[in-house]
Amino acid sequence: MPNKAFIVTRPPNLYHGRQPINQSKNLVFTLAAQMLRGNSASDRVLKLTHTKQTSMLLSRKYNFLFVHIAKTGGTSVRAALQPLRWRDPWYYAQFICSRLSHVSGHRIGSKFPRHARIIAAQEMLPEEFFGQLFKFAFVRNPWDLQVSSYHHIRRERPHLIAHLQDFEQFVRWKLDPERPYQYHIDTSIQSQLDYLVDLRGNLLVDYIGRYENLNDDFRHICEVLGLEQLKLPHKREARDRKKDYRSYYSDGLAELVEHHFKRDVSALDYRFEP
Repeated sequence: MPNKAFIVTRPPNLYHGRQPINQSKNLVFTLAAQMLRGNSASDRVLKLTHTKQTSMLLSRKYNFLFVHIAKTGGTSVRAALQPLRWRDPWYYAQFICSRLSHVSGHRIGSKFPRHARIIAAQEMLPEEFFGQLFKFAFVRNPWDLQVSSYHHIRRERPHLIAHLQDFEQFVRWKLDPERPYQYHIDTSIQSQLDYLVDLRGNLLVDYIGRYENLNDDFRHICEVLGLEQLKLPHKREARDRKKDYRSYYSDGLAELVEHHFKRDVSALDYRFEP
């Protein structure tokens, strides 16, 4: 499997009726209270800088858009790029919008979700601005990604798969089209390619790095953006899995994953062998 990087639908309507004007005002006041609660200015700054941000990583100052596909090393990439947000004057407006979205129960459509597809940004942002952004993402071998997903859910949301005995049961249940939707399960069964293309299948990102070459490809991104070499932390490192993903698979299970992710296997040039 080559190590080379690639250079190269609207979200559901959550509005369910008209909110009274005074309720909207209360949301703003609640947000202000949340953001300003504290005994000193330093307390307030700490609250701001330690608030977990779960929106798409977009920087106007540094001119980039990061498309975060689940289980592809994106948490580490976000952690490395996150400090840049506070150097960007436009981020403060983004931050306020993000907090307003949170306080409203995400009913005002003011931010892109963490794992938003690039087409959402294309449709929302001005065409000229979207076109000049350096848009990038990371992808991962689909077979290895499913192993990572399995251990991640076992660690952080074990109740979702408590009824399953092993990895093979997990994958077969996960890929069963009759299974009810569950966000934390379904995020990692979508085609990675779908995050990167428009409705006609045209690639919208400028650079696709590989999880298998994460450090080198991230270094290249920093060079393109003219950033000092940022340290890439290893977030959510799995210590409970075998290194060789192939050891988790029977022949039949490997074929099932290949069939489900055949578009990714073909377009992103992945194979079952490393």
